[in-house]
Amino acid sequence: MSGSEPKNPTPQLDLADQTVVVIGASSGIGLETARQVRAAGGQVVMVARDPQRLERAAAEVRPRSTATFDAADTDRLQQFFGDLPFTVDHVISTAGGPLYAPLADMDVAETSRHIGERLAMTLGIAKYSRGRVRDAGTLLFIGGTGGRRPGIGRSVTAALTAALPALTANLALELAPVRVNLIAAGFVDTPLSASLLGDQIDARREELRSSLPIGRVVGPADVAALAVHIMRNEALTGATYDIDGGQQLLS
Repeated sequence: MSGSEPKNPTPQLDLADQTVVVIGASSGIGLETARQVRAAGGQVVMVARDPQRLERAAAEVRPRSTATFDAADTDRLQQFFGDLPFTVDHVISTAGGPLYAPLADMDVAETSRHIGERLAMTLGIAKYSRGRVRDAGTLLFIGGTGGRRPGIGRSVTAALTAALPALTANLALELAPVRVNLIAAGFVDTPLSASLLGDQIDARREELRSSLPIGRVVGPADVAALAVHIMRNEALTGATYDIDGGQQLLS
């Protein structure tokens, strides 16, 4: 063995001639997934609600097409899939963030909207994409692991953390042979995480670097790589795949 640095492997172009709809594509996990799909030879349809951020992301990725709307609006979701002029191979949704609030400070109406919108969006993507995703293609949703451990302020996140794997498994049966899977992520270093933590973000990164078994913080590229793997492997359906750098192993 020589002491020279290993060469970068040639990218696998096994998503060539495939099209992936990425909902939440303007930043974070969604944008990185779009990049990796393009690197694997695929085409992307980029969906996001912020037109300026989507325009900047699209200038980099060069998608097949774009659409600007809020995926929580199920009427627009239905229109989007109904108007798609072609069949797609995969759909991934990274849209929707967590809601943390202790019971004493909770706005019950806001909480109800948050839970309802998240579940309705998932169901809407499943329902309205029927007939637009090829057999053995993928619906892929992003959830989390944070609600598995009880804690003050985690009630809403815990409810969705428990609900999404069960919903995924049932949708996998209803939509077969289209495959349905869920990625449950721990902390991922994204712009959303930075906005939620504010001036505490650097301390959180350092804490994770020093405590996680992998010795570093999970990034969008890690999650996107898992997403692309699930798209490629046609034996995977109805399952939840954790990616948290070993965070759940810690006491």
